[in-house]
Amino acid sequence: MLDLATLHEAIAAEIPDRECIVWRDGTATWREVTERTRRLAHVLHGHGLGLRDAGPTEEWESPHDHLALYLHNGPEYLEGLLAAHKARLAPFNVNYRYVDAELAQLFADARPAAIMYHARFADAIARVAANLDPAPLLLQVADESGTPLLPGALDYEDALAKAPADPVAGVRPDGRDLHILYTGGTTGLPKGALWRIGDLMLGPLGLRRRDGSPITDLDEAVARAVRGTARVLVGPPLMHGAGTWSSLGAWIGGGCVVFPHRVDGLDAADLMATAERTRATRMPLVGDAFARPIVAALEAREHDLSSLRSMVNSAAAISPQVKARLLELLPGVRLVDVLGSSETGFAVTRAGAGADPFLPAAGTAVLSEDLTRRLEPGEDEMGWLAKGGSVPLGYLNDPAKTAKTFRTVDGERLVVAGDRARLRADGMVEVHGREATVINTGGEKVFAEEVEGVLRNLPGIEDALVVGRPSERWGTEIVAVVRPGSAPDDAALRAGCAAELARYKIPKAFVRTDDGLRLPNGKADYAAARALLEES
Repeated sequence: MLDLATLHEAIAAEIPDRECIVWRDGTATWREVTERTRRLAHVLHGHGLGLRDAGPTEEWESPHDHLALYLHNGPEYLEGLLAAHKARLAPFNVNYRYVDAELAQLFADARPAAIMYHARFADAIARVAANLDPAPLLLQVADESGTPLLPGALDYEDALAKAPADPVAGVRPDGRDLHILYTGGTTGLPKGALWRIGDLMLGPLGLRRRDGSPITDLDEAVARAVRGTARVLVGPPLMHGAGTWSSLGAWIGGGCVVFPHRVDGLDAADLMATAERTRATRMPLVGDAFARPIVAALEAREHDLSSLRSMVNSAAAISPQVKARLLELLPGVRLVDVLGSSETGFAVTRAGAGADPFLPAAGTAVLSEDLTRRLEPGEDEMGWLAKGGSVPLGYLNDPAKTAKTFRTVDGERLVVAGDRARLRADGMVEVHGREATVINTGGEKVFAEEVEGVLRNLPGIEDALVVGRPSERWGTEIVAVVRPGSAPDDAALRAGCAAELARYKIPKAFVRTDDGLRLPNGKADYAAARALLEES
């Protein structure tokens, strides 16, 4: 099983002077990234961190020390990911929007032995890390905030400058080493999905041949990378899978990772100007939260985006009219929707402007309601979307949720993340939404995402979320929280829904807001929608 550290080193040996990272006015070659990540690996290893126990562990346990990455997008984040694997630590993502209580909960679960953080987050680190035992190694990355170095912390650049630039002697990375991806917490507290780095590469990172078969030979993987020409512009935050997987997927294909100038939020004009200036070939998107501002930026002025070949959308839907306009503005671009999760990687895909059913990826299945068998094509039963093949081992420190989510069916281990689906007679998959967003109203199940899709396609609606609230008559009634671009009244919204939905799916009430309805990663912020409902 290949590992990220060994493959990156082997690729760098073949293309040392090719650009590896581009950000703002700076670039870093593959040779430079290799040297810097070796230095960081020495810093981590020199503090006694790495693989603690090479013996067998349970599926929810980690034998590694853990490196927390509490950073905005930038070269240091990717350096931390790669160097962790070179020193055999397991890196994990930290949501930089978390407040102290959320950070404390995350760190209590992940138990970081080292924390890399931007200086602007130093105050939060000082408060939360003080309660960690043993105290973690702190690596402070300077930024525009000018925040002074915390007592006991190492300045990142100074630490690297003092470390050797050769490989760490005696440390041999392995494809079975862990890479931890914490979920966004949209269906409960964040959970740490334990990916073996080799599985992550074969799955979400796309280390596969054109026919879909996995690449397991180092020489073949390097030869593929040497031919690579991708320049991937990463707008989504690396603290979520869409950003990290796009970046690491570019690297293992020999590509260059490009960051926009602004990384503490989405600036669509900056993003598209960067795409033009750097000749980006591929971009990840996160639903309407990215697509709508990009359309506005493209409409504001002409761009030379002739190099841009593909956009990959994940984690949230793009409204049909927005998707159609985006493709009209970028006629040479292929837009691909992918659906999956932190636990599954990409389970199903769909290309083009339509809202057609999805094509299942290798290892994808639809399981029966009772999770005991695979459904056959054409069975009418509403089942569960499942993914086999290259998937995580389990959830860190959580045997109960590991057993619930990771199932064995007919001898194959499958992940069931909670999406409801039907398998059509033609083998395509209809995805009906996450079970956690299902609303039971008057005995009927309504998938919130289905109603949201209809609402977002109505004239005058920029975004919409659908939630349930207690009802004396229905038990739970459907309410839509909408962000209007114009001012459609309730009657117009109901009429628009009635043309596409059964009567029981039509919202009983509409709440309007000028606030955003999306988390920083573009996913639906149902907590904010419910709070607005309580205030109305």
